[in-house]
Amino acid sequence: MTQSWLDATFLHWAVDPETVAPLLPAGVRPDVVDGVTYVGLIAFRMHRIGWWPLPGMPYLGTFPETNVRLYSVDEAGRRGVVFRSLEASRLLPVATARAAFRLPYRWARMSAYQYGDVYWYGSRRREPGLPHAQSLIGVQVGPAIETPSALDHFLTARWRLHFTLAGRTVHMPNAHPRWPLHEAKLLACEEDLVAAAGLPGVSSRPPDSVLFSPGVPVRFGTPRAVGRD
Repeated sequence: MTQSWLDATFLHWAVDPETVAPLLPAGVRPDVVDGVTYVGLIAFRMHRIGWWPLPGMPYLGTFPETNVRLYSVDEAGRRGVVFRSLEASRLLPVATARAAFRLPYRWARMSAYQYGDVYWYGSRRREPGLPHAQSLIGVQVGPAIETPSALDHFLTARWRLHFTLAGRTVHMPNAHPRWPLHEAKLLACEEDLVAAAGLPGVSSRPPDSVLFSPGVPVRFGTPRAVGRD
C-alpha cells in the first residue's frame, strides 16, 4: 500500500513501561528511552491511500485520522508501534482495515483545518455500540527543528507496526523519509481517546512532547509473523 501522512501533530506522554506492557501483543515489549516509554496521540491527514503502482484514491483514500499508539520492540530487536485505536472519517477504509488486518479503526465524524500557522483537529465517534470518545486538538507551528533530539527520533522514527493477525503477532514494515519536524505550541487538547484506549489518567496532564510535521510519503510492506525473518 502507498499513502501520505500530512500535517501531523504528535502529542506524547511519558509513562512507566509496566503501565503499557499488558496492552501489547504477545512477543513484544515496551520500547523505552531513559527508563520510560510513551503514549502517543497523533492527529494528521491521510492522503491518497493506494496500491502500488496505481495512483492513490483522491476521495475514499483521503481523510483525517487520529490515533493512540504505544512503542514496541520485538524479540528480534525490531522497533515499532502498536495502535490502541485509530479514528478515521471514511467508513470503507475503516471497515477494510478492520476486516483485513484486524486493526482497531473507529468510524468518526472528523475535521482538520489550517489557519496560517495554526492547525485544528476534531473527532467524535459515530459508531453505535462503542464507548463515547472524542478529541479537539489545536497547535501553533513554530520553527523547523534542524537537529532532532534523541527523544524526537525515538517518538517519530518508526518504520514498523506490531499487531495480532489470525492469532499471531506480526510485524508490518513501512518505508518513508525521516519526518521533517517543527516545534509546536499546544493551544488545546480536550480528549478522552487515550482513556478509551485503556490508558485512563495519562492525558490528564500536559504532554511531555509536542511536535509537528508537514508530512511524509509512505509505502507499506507485507506483514510477517514475529519470530520469522
